[in-house]
Amino acid sequence: MPIVAALWTQKVKRWSDFLVFSASRTVFHHNNDAVFQLLRSCFTATLGMSSTTSVCSCGGIASLLGHGFGSHCSGGLSPVAPGILYLRIFRCIKDCSILAEDILRLLMLSVKDIAETTVSRHRSDKVRKTKYVMRHGQVSLSSAMTQVKVAASLGATLVWLSGGTALVQSLFQEMLPSWFLSVQDLGRGGAASGGTVYKLGGHALAYLAVYAGMFAWRIDPTPVSRRRERVMWSHFEFLASALDGKISLGCDLSLWRAYVSGFLGLVVECTPCWAHEVDLRVLRRLSAGLRQWKEDELAVALLRRAGPEAMAAAAELIIGGDW
Repeated sequence: MPIVAALWTQKVKRWSDFLVFSASRTVFHHNNDAVFQLLRSCFTATLGMSSTTSVCSCGGIASLLGHGFGSHCSGGLSPVAPGILYLRIFRCIKDCSILAEDILRLLMLSVKDIAETTVSRHRSDKVRKTKYVMRHGQVSLSSAMTQVKVAASLGATLVWLSGGTALVQSLFQEMLPSWFLSVQDLGRGGAASGGTVYKLGGHALAYLAVYAGMFAWRIDPTPVSRRRERVMWSHFEFLASALDGKISLGCDLSLWRAYVSGFLGLVVECTPCWAHEVDLRVLRRLSAGLRQWKEDELAVALLRRAGPEAMAAAAELIIGGDW
């Protein structure tokens, strides 16, 4: 009997924990700010940038997803990992477009935090022009880029998980263009160098776009739907028009340059079939813009990915370039 009583006590306690956990989800169904704070917790937990809670101290997938929920703490319910909580509530979120905008905003805030905590803390050491200090600065920037990739992969996962292909399409055709057209002040109010923040932000957006596109439409040479071709043509056309000067941008130019170079570089290396589906005239305009930035190798590589019909354009670019 004592064993049976102990088992029943444990079972009742777990049911109580489950009911408390289920009731706690109700606030996310009616409060958008609560959802935003939960998303923020997902980013801080994954990046390990919060020192206030033990859940976020280490970072990585373990901090994001934890070990489920249950009474592992004496006297009450143990903290639930933010990723687990989000997996239980995201289907009830009604407006996914606002959700994607929040994810984009949190990604940029995370980039700003990364720049301030990883790069700026070494700025005082740059007074000494030694080889060791310069190498140390390069290592810190590399570490920052690693964290930027992690943040971008989390953002892309959240976008894809929350809204599927439709939300990814909206990201390419509406949210990213609107973000580049508006004025974004990432360098204000922090210790990080504005140029560093904007460059890291551009690369973060590039990784976000490529990861989300991979989740939605994969990287197969034969697209699963015609939607990928339409979306990529639209996004590449926007990039080309901005490089041509037909569209006036509101964002910082270093962020824009980092995004274009990063996005097209990832397309060339990871998803060449996307470039193959874009009209050759658009690719030639992009290559011309890259050449103005002295990105000759990337310009030629982009044309090479377009297939045999682009060889003449690539040859013209090589002949006309300063190699």
